[in-house]
Amino acid sequence: MTAIGNHSISWGDTLSAIAQRYGTSVNALMDANSHITNPDLIYAGGSLAIPGGATGATGATGAGGTATAGPVGSTGPVAAGSGNGADAAAIAEGLLGRNASELKHSGDIPMESWVPNNVNCANFVSGVLQKAGMIDSGQASASVDVLASNLKGAGWQTTSLANAKPGDVVLMQKNGQSHVVLFHGFENGQPKFIGSNNVNADGSQRVSWGGASGNYEIITPPR
Repeated sequence: MTAIGNHSISWGDTLSAIAQRYGTSVNALMDANSHITNPDLIYAGGSLAIPGGATGATGATGAGGTATAGPVGSTGPVAAGSGNGADAAAIAEGLLGRNASELKHSGDIPMESWVPNNVNCANFVSGVLQKAGMIDSGQASASVDVLASNLKGAGWQTTSLANAKPGDVVLMQKNGQSHVVLFHGFENGQPKFIGSNNVNADGSQRVSWGGASGNYEIITPPR
């Protein structure tokens, strides 16, 4: 496969994000870089050959490729908690339209399969944050309240909407029940949220825009 250029791996890079940036796929990157044998292990300071034939980013991430690149000289990927919120937002967006009933069995993100189809909001957010390298499995939870407690215990702090960053977690109480989504960013001055929301006719959840209304709390990881 002919390479069209090279990419210098920086701290925080992931194969999926690099593939999206250059309009290619994780599998194509691995084919063009035979030294990569595990899509979840890339290291800052290295270089990637970018394969030709790119036609624009599609948002597809392929298999794996979401572990955050470690700092130069490291011997492994950065520990959970050092991931990139922009990657979390991109991962969530790439799952738009997927029903929780299917997604939790797909293996695309780590989710608990036993969770009822109408209460997967924390299950989804936990899976996205894990895949982005922002939390580990011990911090994940299918319970909104437990997830919030785990994140705050790990140093996540309340921030204002004006200071929110993509990948921040949005907590709320709605109709007496807890709900959680991710902050995606601003569009035309308006905040965008994404999560596993109860938008299907039968009350089950699907990954969709929105999900935050009324009074909500935004928490951000240590920076």
